[in-house]
Amino acid sequence: MEVKPGTIPDGWRAAPLGQLCGRITTGRIDANAIVADGDYPFFTCARESYRIDKYAFDCEALLVSGNGANVGYVHYYNGRFNAYQRTYVISDFSADVHFLRLFLDRNLQDRIRVEVNAGNTPYITMGTLTEMEVVLPSSSEEQRAIAMALSDVDALLGALDRLIAKKRDLKQAAMQQLLTGQTRLPGFHGEWVVKRLGDVVDTDPENLGSDTKPDFTFNYIALEDVDRGFLRSHSEQLFANAPSRARRKLRDDDVLVSTVRPNLQSHLLFRAEAGSWVCSTGFCVVRCREGVTHPGYVFCHLFAICVNRQIEALLTGSNYPAINSGDVPALEIPFPSLPEQTAIAAVLTEMDAELALLEQRQAKTRALKQGMMQELLTGRTRLLGNSGGARFGPESFAMSDEDIQELENEFPALSGQAFAAARRETLDAGLSVLESRDGVIYEVFPDGHRKVVKEIEPPTYVERGEKIRIR
Repeated sequence: MEVKPGTIPDGWRAAPLGQLCGRITTGRIDANAIVADGDYPFFTCARESYRIDKYAFDCEALLVSGNGANVGYVHYYNGRFNAYQRTYVISDFSADVHFLRLFLDRNLQDRIRVEVNAGNTPYITMGTLTEMEVVLPSSSEEQRAIAMALSDVDALLGALDRLIAKKRDLKQAAMQQLLTGQTRLPGFHGEWVVKRLGDVVDTDPENLGSDTKPDFTFNYIALEDVDRGFLRSHSEQLFANAPSRARRKLRDDDVLVSTVRPNLQSHLLFRAEAGSWVCSTGFCVVRCREGVTHPGYVFCHLFAICVNRQIEALLTGSNYPAINSGDVPALEIPFPSLPEQTAIAAVLTEMDAELALLEQRQAKTRALKQGMMQELLTGRTRLLGNSGGARFGPESFAMSDEDIQELENEFPALSGQAFAAARRETLDAGLSVLESRDGVIYEVFPDGHRKVVKEIEPPTYVERGEKIRIR
């Protein structure tokens, strides 16, 4: 990064990365040296590490992917390891290694983008690293304090990642049990019957014909607008100028089955909003028959093993990963009674809602980390001392009651600013965000319209100092 005059905070300094570490080198071996049960970590240009039976380094190091899809990705490791010939190994630090890792995480990608020529594959040279200007506190204590603060957020993100993975595994197990009848919900008995989907639903029931008025306007859902059960975006179309695939008319509770690359599982349970809605002919629209089938139950089966094995069989030998809309009615699904279908769909939908809330919290935490990195790694916000370059030492960590109260008063505003900035960036990128308001979770889209995701318990408001019992 280029450091402009006057942008270095008091008590901070700028130095090339090559001056902040004693050694920058690369590994010496090819990626095919991987040994599945090797004794030592082996770092390539992938995000994950592998194993190998010999080590070439025994130190605390930052390992930077030098090329490929993950160019610029930074690993930290302390101990014996080996590295691929295009992986850079940085060691012998005179600055806090964790502060440097965070600085590289935030700034290295921008440096790579500046250096690469248009159309060339991005890669790192030795000069990319050695000459990279690092702006950092002069005090090692302040470097460590910043790294520790951000590592706490990383720990929370790690815990959320593990919890989400666990919840997904539980959801998958629940689907396997409930959608096959291996486990029955309380109060339900009776036989299940395997039926062809076409015998209990209607497929592609309504389409826009050639007699559609040219000035007919509608909301259009393309294949790329759907991501595994989530409607990420849509567009407004005039029939006269609409894509030729914009033909399938939609109603509330229609199930959209992606027939193009169905292995991506870009299916959707459509919840109607104001206006007319149309989807691409790349979807097969499934409309459940009232009193016979429940849309939520059918939708859940699209992600279950039984249906996906049938889809995989249809794709076998095909040059293009797609099925025909006419293949969907032939899919076979086990059906219990309608009340049991409804109960199963409710259980699985509740699990989806819980996952959505956890993922929303995960996204907010990531946004908070980005906001904290922006503030802390530039010196705009100082954790200890003050912006006048105060001395940092162990005594700086002692906070009075007034200091703690001031921090509590300021943190909501700082975190709110970080969340608001992340929300704007997400919407500007064409993606939706989740928003909780007055007991309702909404999905908010870049054009400003919102869709109800779930009703929840309304928030409980308390006054400062008031105590309540949480059950």
